[in-house]
Amino acid sequence: QVQLVESGGGLVQPGGSLRLSCAASGFTFSMYYMAWVRQAPGKGPEWVSSMDSGGGRIRYADSVKGRFTISRDSAKHTMYLQMSRLKPEDTAIYYCNVVVPGPVESIYWGQGTQVTVSA
Repeated sequence: QVQLVESGGGLVQPGGSLRLSCAASGFTFSMYYMAWVRQAPGKGPEWVSSMDSGGGRIRYADSVKGRFTISRDSAKHTMYLQMSRLKPEDTAIYYCNVVVPGPVESIYWGQGTQVTVSA
């Protein structure tokens, strides 16, 4: 059973840093596309960053490019999002997801972790 559990969110001042973690289980961790998506209050979901299978192509939304870094540790079955120079507009619930191909493609989501950037 695929399971994703995010952690590492919290309250941080503008300009600060946080590292989010996404602990994964139930699938071969390095084999699939994984991503971070966030949803700010009153807004729709926004794709933040993704990493292709095998630690391949990495992409970032323009809004976070140069400030956020995605990575994963296959030994720990964990994906990370290092966030630096945080801005109030980064305030959102952050979710990780994984896309598992098959006869029917399946997308699994974690429960999310709240990030609040405020003075």
